[in-house]
Amino acid sequence: MGIIKALKLGFDYLKYDEDGNVSDTQRAVDDVNLDIEAGEFVAILGHNGSGKSTLAKHMNALLLPTEGTLWVDGMDTSKEPELWKIRQKAGMVFQNPDNQIIGTVVEEDVGFGPENMGIPTENIWKRVDDSLEKVGMTAYRYHSPNKLSGGQKQRVAIAGVVAMQPQCIVLDEPTAMLDPNGRREVLDAVRELNRKENVTVILITHYMEEVIHADRVIVMDGGKIVMQGTPKEIFSQVETLKHYRLDVPQVTLLSYELKKSGVDIPDGILTTEELVSALCR
Repeated sequence: MGIIKALKLGFDYLKYDEDGNVSDTQRAVDDVNLDIEAGEFVAILGHNGSGKSTLAKHMNALLLPTEGTLWVDGMDTSKEPELWKIRQKAGMVFQNPDNQIIGTVVEEDVGFGPENMGIPTENIWKRVDDSLEKVGMTAYRYHSPNKLSGGQKQRVAIAGVVAMQPQCIVLDEPTAMLDPNGRREVLDAVRELNRKENVTVILITHYMEEVIHADRVIVMDGGKIVMQGTPKEIFSQVETLKHYRLDVPQVTLLSYELKKSGVDIPDGILTTEELVSALCR
């Protein structure tokens, strides 16, 4: 069993009337089967309302299944006594870093999670040091988070999760509110965590360029997993992605249009370097 495993997972949002009775249900996750191995970098794509963020919240037990099961490191998220352990195994980073940062100084904020876990003080500061270094924010440890850029704030939020030493980090559209420089800062930090620390990364995003270095891409639509494969396998299927109202990286689209025009180049080109190499052959 992988670090994250789902079996026939389903979840309904409930709508209540004025008397508190359920008046309607909306299926947000529908019969999802998933197995993510430790150390993988998995990206989840889907248009708004596809169910990707709802699925992400199950991985940290913020939402519990309506039906089926989701396990985190073998622990069933529907078992209440396991919730504290589950949230130590799978950390969550949200879209808006301001909703996660609570300290008045960066180092205090990063140490907040370990402190609440009961970690001894000397170990907390070691974790703070290590976590800030891993996301490239050591120089800002005494700064006020309010004076940081969006990308820097998000890296502090990631450091706060890393300090809790989870085996898995789930990032729910962490760059959606950032400018291109901020997005690049955050994505580089996440990739380094995955590569150097072997942390399982699950990235929910709508920026196609962010997923080209993932080990696996999962596409959701209508609460279901509708595509799954390597970035090259997924982005080779331009028309299918369009059907699910998704774009492809710009260089992939250019390559696709060139091939349609008769240029002999392979499918699934993901980077400018790959395109240049293909054109020069």
